[in-house]
Amino acid sequence: MKFLDQAKVYIRSGDGGAGSVSFRREKFIEFGGPDGGDGGRGGDIYIEAVAGLNTLIDYRYQQHFKAKTGGHGMGRNRHGAGGADVTLKVPAGTQVFADDNETLICDLSTVGERHRLAAGGNGGFGNAYFKTSVNQAPRRANPGLEGEELTIWLRLKLIADAGLVGLPNAGKSTFLATVTRARPKIADYPFTTLHPGLGVAKIDDTEFVIADIPGLIEGAHEGVGIGDRFLGHVERTSVLLHLVSATEEDVAGSYVTVRRELAAYEHGLAEKPEIVALSKVDTLTDEAREEKMAALQAVAEGPVLALSAVTREGMTEALRSLRREISGLTSDGSLPEPDRFAVGHRGGEEE
Repeated sequence: MKFLDQAKVYIRSGDGGAGSVSFRREKFIEFGGPDGGDGGRGGDIYIEAVAGLNTLIDYRYQQHFKAKTGGHGMGRNRHGAGGADVTLKVPAGTQVFADDNETLICDLSTVGERHRLAAGGNGGFGNAYFKTSVNQAPRRANPGLEGEELTIWLRLKLIADAGLVGLPNAGKSTFLATVTRARPKIADYPFTTLHPGLGVAKIDDTEFVIADIPGLIEGAHEGVGIGDRFLGHVERTSVLLHLVSATEEDVAGSYVTVRRELAAYEHGLAEKPEIVALSKVDTLTDEAREEKMAALQAVAEGPVLALSAVTREGMTEALRSLRREISGLTSDGSLPEPDRFAVGHRGGEEE
């Protein structure tokens, strides 16, 4: 299945059915009267987040959706049937934008969320509705109201607990393949990963989802390389694992480049908790390793981990660090003290 995270769709709700102009004509009934029924309501257009989907590929092959028109009213006070609704099924994490691709209509972040995008038109009144004491035989009926039509953009942002960021060939896909059952493409050339990937990692009886996105390069926010559009897939994560390859000549510069792109993208990515790790340390001598760890530590705010997918060095520690950030645990794996977040508790002193 191909990965598609953005699609443009045209939708139109159903028109309302027309009311009927009809009069009773029955044997042995001296005076008839109007008996035209009302038209049925047009179908609505809904969008719903469902389980089992992780791409918008279905909307590559069908972009037009129209709900059914309501049934027309008939004689003998028979009302028209309501038009059938149409439901667009999308993965959890899908956002719906207006035609300008900027105005957010709804955000379906959990499975089961449902939103009405376009309401069907009301059915028209039949002539029985217009009967009054002074107008016993009305010969008018309303047409049904037209449905709503609009063009929308569907934009998918994967639901994950942790996200992997870094330059191309930083070892993100290798890390994902090592700690989960995901099988991303791995090769020794830049931009091996062209689409985001997900994997479920397990550590200490706790499972969480990790998202891998294509690498960033300098100027990605201006469209250089693949650009920064895929950063949307790590917007919902609780923590970022920033991998810097030990094969880079300037590991500090590589780290700063990615941090600049995160800041330029905005949407709060630069403020997310971050775990920094030097990957592929098995390729270094002891002296070079110590030198690059120190250089990376000088620009990173927190501690720097050393990772190797070959020897599995640091993998368990990295997973536990991610778990702590996701679960909000302290460094020893316990929950925070309740009074730590109490009102008036600052710096260990009560006001």
